[in-house]
Amino acid sequence: MAAVFKFLSPLRFYRLARASKASFVPCVQLHSTNAVMGATVEDFNRAKEQLSTLKKDPGNEVKLKIYALFKQATQGSCNTSKPGMLDFVNKAKWDAWKSLGSVSQEEARQKYVELITSLVATEGPAVAIQPAGSAKVFQTLLVSTEDNITAIRLNRPEKKNAITVEMYNELIEALDLAGKDDSVITVVTGSGDYYCSGNDLNNFTNTPAGGVEALAKSSGELLRGYVKAYIDFPKPLIAVINGPAVGVSVTLLGLFDVVYATERATFHTPFSQLGQSPEGCSSYLFPKMMGAAKASEMLLFNKKLTAAQACELGLVTEVFPDNTFQTEVWTRLKAYAKLPRTSLALSKQLIRGIEKEKLHAVNDAEVERLVERWLSDECMQAIMSFFQSKSKL
Repeated sequence: MAAVFKFLSPLRFYRLARASKASFVPCVQLHSTNAVMGATVEDFNRAKEQLSTLKKDPGNEVKLKIYALFKQATQGSCNTSKPGMLDFVNKAKWDAWKSLGSVSQEEARQKYVELITSLVATEGPAVAIQPAGSAKVFQTLLVSTEDNITAIRLNRPEKKNAITVEMYNELIEALDLAGKDDSVITVVTGSGDYYCSGNDLNNFTNTPAGGVEALAKSSGELLRGYVKAYIDFPKPLIAVINGPAVGVSVTLLGLFDVVYATERATFHTPFSQLGQSPEGCSSYLFPKMMGAAKASEMLLFNKKLTAAQACELGLVTEVFPDNTFQTEVWTRLKAYAKLPRTSLALSKQLIRGIEKEKLHAVNDAEVERLVERWLSDECMQAIMSFFQSKSKL
């Protein structure tokens, strides 16, 4: 791990420690972003190899995180003597490791894999780490099947997992494959600090030969097929919300069978701000789930919910402390995956089957309305304003 610090001088460490003394420890205490599965030793070793291929210097604070997680994963909690005050480099490394406290070796190993995965992903999806047990390699997703669980992880952490056209198509394909494989349950989660920031609005800038009308129509058909993949999914489908969720990633949650969230997750559907309307069957499921008044606050007036509020309204099944989120959730999921596959699938059909026809009709109506909105001056102006404000940052 010494190579990780080849760009760091003692003076640089001293300045870093002085400048960020108050916030240094929380910086090293990574948020628990759920990965594809509890990382195996093979995943960990692969991540170590990937670290050496990084072309960009990730910066001193990230290097300290990498070092601390590596030490915690391989040796456990820090049990060495604190270096002297003038030993700036080793003191900074010791502080980083010490700040992880009682984080288990398994959790540190997982966080190490996640961090390296995120760093590699920022240098291009072609070199992204694909977890063990995955048969299909995607450009915007990490998909694996292990311990009877198929896990689908949105993997654009540098863009807060915003959904591109490519990601929509890959998610449809990944769900189709997961529905047909031998796994018992399927899990959807995100990499990095976000679960998903909703649509990548750059989707609206690539106008095809047929003009805006053709773009709106093709986008509508893509969305229809995407939501249909969730409505028709045959197995228990579980969302593991590892951070903030926005837009379509929120509206779809009513189609999941279980939704687990970290306490730092938020849920936001800012449709009216963008001149748009709800999708993902939320116009039907949200009022049914939380009552018309509360649903209207979210879908009409852009109210952002905390994880606790979302749980109270029935959008989230259970909320977990951030520092134990990964461990608790995946322990539970692995227990679910030991249940009889056929029994679970048939029971889901009984619970969900009666409303399938209704949900397809709602999906069609929502898509038709959205296509209308996308072609409206109001929506176009809202999207233009978004890009203008973004360009000023």
